[in-house]
Amino acid sequence: MYQNDLFLRAARGESVERPPVWLMRQAGRILPQYRALRASLSGFKELVSSPDLAAEVTIQPVDELGVDAAIIFSDILVIPEALGLDYTMVEKVGPRFPRTIRSQADVDALRPAEEAPAHLGYVFDALDATKRRLDNRVPLIGFAGAPWTIFAYMVEGGGSKTFSKARRMLYQDPQMSHRLLEKITTATAAYLKKKVRHGADLIQLFDSWAGVLPPNHYQEFSLRYIEQLCRELEGTPVTVFAKDARHAISGIGKLPCQVVQLDWIADVERARTLVPGKVLQGNMDPAQLYAPTDQVAEATRAMLDRFGRHHIANLGHGVYPDTPLEGVKAFVNAVKDYRYAD
Repeated sequence: MYQNDLFLRAARGESVERPPVWLMRQAGRILPQYRALRASLSGFKELVSSPDLAAEVTIQPVDELGVDAAIIFSDILVIPEALGLDYTMVEKVGPRFPRTIRSQADVDALRPAEEAPAHLGYVFDALDATKRRLDNRVPLIGFAGAPWTIFAYMVEGGGSKTFSKARRMLYQDPQMSHRLLEKITTATAAYLKKKVRHGADLIQLFDSWAGVLPPNHYQEFSLRYIEQLCRELEGTPVTVFAKDARHAISGIGKLPCQVVQLDWIADVERARTLVPGKVLQGNMDPAQLYAPTDQVAEATRAMLDRFGRHHIANLGHGVYPDTPLEGVKAFVNAVKDYRYAD
């Protein structure tokens, strides 16, 4: 079906000649063509909500970098917006929610979770446009924020070092917290299933704020809902990424997902023992790409040796916006030149 199906074969645990490679945030400010397009628009949300432009940006790194998979250009915060909680994206600051969830009445005032996909037609149109333009060159990744991460934004009102408002709610009103998480999970499941129908070949779940929860709360307020999403997506490969939550790796290993993403702090050898049978993805330090290109290539080969087989090469988080393009290309090319021993 695909001219290059290396990514999907690796995600399914099949034997491959080399690890596939893509980068989180590969469609973005590292590419001059992206910067030129963004300069002509009013802001990030205009780009996300314009299907043809989102498709163009999604494909740019496939053309420029030669990566083995595309990831649809979108935002995890389309889910709260679809539920009726609007946000703004402030340049160099991040998302801001003028209205937040503070009470059960606020939860009840959200739109019905099952209706969320009806408010996200632009995402599905972007998937359709991207599939047409990719013309079966590489697979397409869809994604969503894990329910806890979406909850954190909806309660906190934006990014935070501590997410103390969101974490306080877990302690003060766990029942209401679960009701909100259930609504987010139901909306996300419906959204992701429709993404698959519109051509997403693999789904990645980003639990960006997993690391602020203690292990018992991660189990109760995050992992159980990620598991529900994995089960809802049965038949579609799923990658789970719990950033800064190394205590969660063993629990993720028990989920019905196929791929576990590691951040750059994670110990690869230990992770292998905790998630037997899973494919690992990651975990180059994004800052490594600031180094001279020969050092980037050397570090990449060393990383690939550590992982061995059943690995998808990536960074331990998204590529930083000011990363030199030469460093990114050195990383990608080093992976593409690598071969497993017979």
